[in-house]
Amino acid sequence: MLLERLYDDDLAHASYVIGCQRTGEAIVVDPRRDVQVYLDLAARNGMTMTAVTETHIHADYLSGTRELAARTGATVYVSGEGGPDWQYGSGFQDATRMMHGHRIAIGNITVEAVHTPGHTPEHLSFLITDGAASSEPGYLLTGDFVFVGDVGRPDLLDEAAGGVDTRFYGARDLFASLRDRLLTLPDYVQVLPAHGSGSACGKALGAVPSSTVGYERRFAWWAPYLDAGDEQGFIDTLLKDQPDAHAYFARMKRQNRVGPALRGQVSSLTEYSASELRADFEGDRVIVVDTRHHSLVHEGTVPGALNVPGVTKAASYGAWVYDPETETRPLVLLIDSANAAAQFRDHLLRVGIDRVDGFITTLDGLPTVQPKTIAPTDLDQVDAALLLDVRNRTEYTAGHIPGAKQLSGGRVLWHADELPAGKILAYCQSGVRNSVVASALRRAGHDVIELEGSYSAWVAATAPQPTAA
Repeated sequence: MLLERLYDDDLAHASYVIGCQRTGEAIVVDPRRDVQVYLDLAARNGMTMTAVTETHIHADYLSGTRELAARTGATVYVSGEGGPDWQYGSGFQDATRMMHGHRIAIGNITVEAVHTPGHTPEHLSFLITDGAASSEPGYLLTGDFVFVGDVGRPDLLDEAAGGVDTRFYGARDLFASLRDRLLTLPDYVQVLPAHGSGSACGKALGAVPSSTVGYERRFAWWAPYLDAGDEQGFIDTLLKDQPDAHAYFARMKRQNRVGPALRGQVSSLTEYSASELRADFEGDRVIVVDTRHHSLVHEGTVPGALNVPGVTKAASYGAWVYDPETETRPLVLLIDSANAAAQFRDHLLRVGIDRVDGFITTLDGLPTVQPKTIAPTDLDQVDAALLLDVRNRTEYTAGHIPGAKQLSGGRVLWHADELPAGKILAYCQSGVRNSVVASALRRAGHDVIELEGSYSAWVAATAPQPTAA
């Protein structure tokens, strides 16, 4: 059996390719939308993708299930569980709907659907049996049900799908799924989740890529509650201090339920010169994305540029500042090379941002401005209408600048009604997230000043100085 984990650090997302080496068949579970990585893996191993599936309707990235099926002819399998309100839509008319116990044969391998509601009502996990080695399952692909040391948050339907108090029903379902599904399995079964540390789909995800049923049974934070049958204690602990859900999650939920648009083969990006771009830029027909570190952006960037620093978090930050459902202008990247631009474009595809038309490698020949910044020692010299903390709630609770209002970076643009017309003085922890958010706010017409070095610099500047002996 071939079992490959493909991990995207940007979105802390894991997908899996499982193949039978005897027959050359393979299935992909929870694929991302830029699917070439799966095609390349299949080619290297002499395999054909015959099936593609996903554990649930995802909220944090755009599914590649339809894309991969269109490219390979693989049969699509999706959950039929969850009741009428949680069924896949028109883009999955030809998909096979799986209920609890449904089995997919991939050569010698059996993939069995296990209904594990809680994170979402339709959620499935997949028991994997390598028939060439054993008649018993050895792996459980848990999606967003069980992570290493944590479980999937049950409140995203409230946060991202317009639900009302679904978190309480979801938390009870999670307790039952742990008790009746996970903990009935042998301790040796390996747990392979769809997310790792850094994902907003849970609050305490481990950085280790996999676990076992036995390890989670003994060491997970939830284990004592299950052992004692304490459902209410589990619910109270689970729902406390969940991280902020990014606003773009709502768009991902809608599009993944209906079926993401098919992209097909993407073309090479055009490299523009400043003279070629200038007319479109000055006519506000394109949006420049400055991919440099914020320290360089602060030295000068083009007016109205969005700062999305580097490819490593391009999907995450890009979805914070660009909404393809309301914005029609295409993106042009300021980036080092064609190869880097293609990688950046692929990351944006993962969150449904499809309009990247080209790139430039220099600002020479274009107008530039310097974003406003202020040193922590000069903070009291600014008469700001709002002191804005764009960190997560948990960071804010742990310590913040007096008088600051918290609104996490992934939600700011979707809460414009909470922003004043006057000056906004903004900060994050180190300055990276703040630069991303500040660039989008400036583009939206706000007067924003960035706190140099952000909260970390303010803490250092205001710390009591040791007295001389």
